[in-house]
Amino acid sequence: MDFEDRGDFAEQVADLNRYGQALNSCETAEEVASLTLEAMSLLFEFPYATFVEVRDGQPIVNSSTNPALKADEDPSEIVREAIETGQTVTRNGTDARVTDDSAVMAALAVPASIVDEVIVVLVLRATEADAIGDEHVEPLSILASHAATAISNIRSREELERARNDLETRKEMIEMYDSLLRHDLGNDLQVITGFADALLDEVDDQACDYAERIDRAARSASDLVDRVGDLVSTLEEAGEPEPKPLRLELEETVRDVTAQYDDLTVEFEPADFEYQVYGGDLLDSVFTNILSNAAIHNEGSVAVDIYAEESTPETVVVGFADDGTGVPEEIREEIFEMGRKGPESSGTGLGLGFVRALTESYGGTVSLRESADGGADFRVTLDRV
Repeated sequence: MDFEDRGDFAEQVADLNRYGQALNSCETAEEVASLTLEAMSLLFEFPYATFVEVRDGQPIVNSSTNPALKADEDPSEIVREAIETGQTVTRNGTDARVTDDSAVMAALAVPASIVDEVIVVLVLRATEADAIGDEHVEPLSILASHAATAISNIRSREELERARNDLETRKEMIEMYDSLLRHDLGNDLQVITGFADALLDEVDDQACDYAERIDRAARSASDLVDRVGDLVSTLEEAGEPEPKPLRLELEETVRDVTAQYDDLTVEFEPADFEYQVYGGDLLDSVFTNILSNAAIHNEGSVAVDIYAEESTPETVVVGFADDGTGVPEEIREEIFEMGRKGPESSGTGLGLGFVRALTESYGGTVSLRESADGGADFRVTLDRV
């Protein structure tokens, strides 16, 4: 008998939905597993139930009422098959057992996925060969889907918290360096500049040239100190993420940047960016830095294609793919570190470090890959509202 044909269908669906609401209130994966096992035991009344969590394709038993399975152990083959195929798997007879001396005679494994990635596998086992049937598949699938959503939400919150903690650590380090730069190095540079100015009035032509070089270098270093200080102040002013209209932010960025650079052309379809994303007052600075980079670090004309991509139901990727010379592969992994720049770059290397710090403060990420035209493809991932 199908699930829908059972007399208690409406009541069972209501029970599943209540558990789904409760699962979404859980704070940890362990709480999700415990509550899911409770639901499996009450709704299906089979002796053995197992909750398997899958991370990066690797399954681990989170919790189980089966004495043959312990937490953090590798699950049985039925679970691995469910993960590899993404489909429900059933076993009967001795194939359903975890150990040879088990009384289990039937098993059902149901996977649940988020964007084609299996997150959870729920397993029921019974000691009677015909105890588990097709009528159990759909309700267990509904419960597994609720559990996978809850686990996915918990992971997203954990990643956001890690990003915020990492950002806070980076801010503290930057503030420390800023303090050292402004106080110690700034004072030394003032002394160097002062003596260089005094030398210019006292020396001959060749020595005067050396003094001018010293003066220029000191003033350039002093300007860099000021810019680092401005960056720190900007990061400190970045508030908590709030809903922002992605289309409007990008339209303003494209308009302003293309007005500055005659050799820059942008392919951009505003209708593709009708999203509300979490950002702050400086979200446009993230886009401006990336788009300006394409014009600044490429000789001659350069074209940038700005595209949108839904990487998950909760996020959107804003891509900036150009047809320029690209970023050298040897620094591609480090390009977002403060001060890192290409061997031919005349800049400070702070712009993309700034982009990363801001993006992560909004709970997002930024990455770089080679574009289809051999240039750079910067990808900013943001949380959707």
